[in-house]
Amino acid sequence: MDLPAFMRKYADQIEGQYTEYDPSHSVIIVPVSGNRFQTVLGTIKKNDLYNRSLITLSSKVCALKPNMDFKMLLEQAAYFNYCRFVIADSYLMVEAVNALDGITENTVKEMLQEVANLADQYELKLTDSDIH
Repeated sequence: MDLPAFMRKYADQIEGQYTEYDPSHSVIIVPVSGNRFQTVLGTIKKNDLYNRSLITLSSKVCALKPNMDFKMLLEQAAYFNYCRFVIADSYLMVEAVNALDGITENTVKEMLQEVANLADQYELKLTDSDIH
């Protein structure tokens, strides 16, 4: 899959915005409910353990807080189709990962939408504001 070409085309379809960093990293700003937007980073990288390329879509939710209810977040993640919560660089993030081989454009679209919608929902739930 040509990630930059796909992300550019999908951004046009949803009236979002697209930015390409390099052939393996693209950013799409996805419209979500309430006239808000969520930034999603798309990355393709090689997984050396399984010797295959993976597509990762991720979005920041909020900065980590000492009183964050991680048990609630883990319980909620059981209901997600593609996503999981991760911690990176002192941020709570939503991330979806899939093998690149055999993935369809429809699956990537579903992953993108789930990442954007969940990151937006939990950002509002945890911070009461629209930051990312």
